[in-house]
Amino acid sequence: MAITSRGLEQIGFVPQVDYVLRNNSDGNGIFIKEWNNASPQPSESEIEAAHNEWQAEYDAQEYARNRAVEYPSINELVVALWENVVEERAASVIELEGLRQAVKTKHPKP
Repeated sequence: MAITSRGLEQIGFVPQVDYVLRNNSDGNGIFIKEWNNASPQPSESEIEAAHNEWQAEYDAQEYARNRAVEYPSINELVVALWENVVEERAASVIELEGLRQAVKTKHPKP
């Protein structure tokens, strides 16, 4: 690895404000073209460590991203709640809760 925007962002720097990255013309990675922050520029190893920290956090949330794709839509939830509260029909809420639980079982928290 080496220099990544994710690593710099994890440290707290803002792309295109604090720094500008570019690809080396020889195809050997990325370099910091401009450093616009008053703080010292972090070393390549500091950026790599921050990127690895970001990657671990991102990977740990895979279950949540998978769940979000498969959960019932907000519209489905609103309709089910309306039917339950206003029309006193709980069938939709019970059905959606079953779907939610199936998704949670399919994509458990680590």
